[in-house]
Formats: sequence, structure tokens, C-alpha cells
Amino acid sequence: MHRREFLVAASAASVLGASRKIRAGIIGSGGRGRLLTAEFKEIGVDMAAVADVYEPNLAAGLKTASTGAEGYSNYKKLLEDKTLDAVIVATPDHWHAQMTIDAVEAGKDVYLEKPLAHTIADGFRIIEAVRRTRRVVQVGTQRRSFDLFQEAKQVMDSGQVGDVRLVNSWWYNYTGSVRTRPLEGKLDWEQWLGPAPKRALDPARFRNWYWYWDYSGGLLVGQAAHVVDAIHWMMNSSYPLAVTCTGGRANVEGVEVPETASMSIEYPENYLGVFTLGYKAMPYNGYNDQCKQFHGSKARFDVGREWWALYPQSNDLEMKPSLEKKRPGSFASATRMHIRNFLDCIESRKDPNATVEMGQATNIVLCMAMDSMRTGRRLKWNQAARRVES
Repeated sequence: MHRREFLVAASAASVLGASRKIRAGIIGSGGRGRLLTAEFKEIGVDMAAVADVYEPNLAAGLKTASTGAEGYSNYKKLLEDKTLDAVIVATPDHWHAQMTIDAVEAGKDVYLEKPLAHTIADGFRIIEAVRRTRRVVQVGTQRRSFDLFQEAKQVMDSGQVGDVRLVNSWWYNYTGSVRTRPLEGKLDWEQWLGPAPKRALDPARFRNWYWYWDYSGGLLVGQAAHVVDAIHWMMNSSYPLAVTCTGGRANVEGVEVPETASMSIEYPENYLGVFTLGYKAMPYNGYNDQCKQFHGSKARFDVGREWWALYPQSNDLEMKPSLEKKRPGSFASATRMHIRNFLDCIESRKDPNATVEMGQATNIVLCMAMDSMRTGRRLKWNQAARRVES
């Protein structure tokens, strides 16, 4: 364990107290779910329950969880366990809303993987339920707890960048093909579909749900959920004025959602945000695969995954940063810091760093981007009426 990670774990342990250990359950123990299970457990949480509709995932989740954890094939049974303080929701996007609402109604605090929801209406349903039940819900946009990004936020707030009218951002990498492995155990397909349109069992959809409109918006949503949220945070903004999104045809065989796309977001704070996804580019080291460029009247501020740099206005051929921070390999600590913030808020009952309202502001942009791409229209957001207009 690195020193920074040790301090996070030690701090969480002191907050929770030696006599009481937080008990939590995981709903959705696929790859991300098991990673979060391991992280919560490492910090000191008793991962006492696992729910998954696919038997191999359930077995793997129980193996990762704490000794003696209970397994459930239906998440509602997990929520009946009154000894659980919190649950992690790490399922496909189309289940986020109902599971989160059911969890807070059952008296649980929730760590919810991004995006907040799969529709705008579901996002507002989450907000209503969370505020009515007074539960703590942390949306999994971990940059808001990452100390490197918190330093970047201080630079943005210092005034050194000046007025920003344009933010360019991107995430580049390579996707070759989807998973074609057959099912290796029992799957409750009807439960997995849940609120999505009914259809015959399709292992390809189960394995690659990210790439089908019924369940997600692909990497466009998955990656923009982080980038757009970070832009909102840095720019002190929330709901958009309008969103336009275009994408090429899907170049990954057998899927619906394009891996190459670009969205343009107009904001009432008088700036334009642009996010471009290119997952048929060459593979990049994670240090170099993404960036947010804030083009200010005084300086350009670049914020990457594990670095940031401030470039004051200059006519020099080679611009040099006046401030910069580079921490290669540090991003794994962001999730641990985000979990620690969630655990702190379970005890204090304060709002976490990534509230449901913040998640909904980003969710509105993402849902509008999906609709814009599919309809070919520039879509406007009517905040007073809380609806999309063309």
C-alpha cells in the first residue's frame, strides 16, 4: 500500500471508530463492482452482502467480499438486511435509478456508479427520493475527491485563467471488438432487463450492454460522465442551454452506439463546452488519453487525468507553463478518496463531494447528447419546465 493510500485508510478508520464498522452491500458484482468491493473492504468497510443476477458474477463477488458475506440473486432481498448501512450500485445504467430509489427507501446510503441515470426523468426521481429520505448518495465521479483535481479547481478559482468562453475536451483510445464469450452459468435475464424493453435472451447484449441504447450510451456517456462533470465543477455551472451531438457509424462490429462522436454544449454562463470521443484512435497511456482545455483571456489551463498545467498568454513559439503538476500513476487513489468522502458523510450526514444534483446536471447533458445524436437535432433545455425542446 502506498503512503497516500495508507493515510486514506487510516483516516477512514479513525472516522468510523474502532468500535463500529460500516456494513455495506454491493449490487452488481461485475468487473467494476468487484473493484469497488475490494476498495471499500481495503478502507475498512465490512462488505457483508453481494447481489447479482448472473451466478458467475455473484460467486466472484462473494469471493472478493468479506468473509461470511451473504449472496442474493435479487437485490431487493439484499435491501431487506437491516444491518447494512450502505449499498454500492454498480449495475448497467438503466437500473441505476430504481435501485438507488429502492435503497434510500430502505434506509440505506448509496455509492452510485456514474452516470446518475439513463433518462432525465429518472434523474429527478432520484433527487426527490434522496432528499425526502435524507440519505447520503455519492455519485461515482471520483475526480471531485481527487486532491490533484481539487488543486486544479483552486487554480481555476484564482482568476489566473481569466474569462473562459471555450472549453475543449477529449478522450482518445482504441476499442477493437466486443466480448463474445458464451454464458457460463445461470442468468436471470428478465430481472436483468428490468425497465428496459423486453426481448429474447441475448448473451451479446448482456456481455456488451454498454454499446446498446436500451441500457447505456456507450463510451460517449461513460467517459463524458467524468469529463462533463469536471467541466461543470471547474466552471461553476450546471444545466446547459442546448446540446448538439454528432457521431459516425459504429465501427465496432455488432453494436449500436458509435465509438467516435462529438458533443457541443452551450451554457448560460456564456461558454461553449466541446467533448470529443475517439475510440478508434491509437491506444494511449492513461496519462495521455484525455484532457480538458480551458481557453481563458489570460491563460490556457489544461487538466489531464494525472496532471495539470497553466499556460499564460505568450507570443513565444514554444509556450511554457507557469504552474504545473504531474503525478503519473496516481489516479487509482481518486476512487479511494471518493469512497473515504462517502464514508465520512455517512457519519456526519453532510452532502458528499458528488451530490445527486451535480450528477443530474451532467445526466441532462448526456441524455440530450444521446437524443441529439439519434435525431440529428440541436436540443434545448427548458429549466423552468424541466424538459427538452427542439
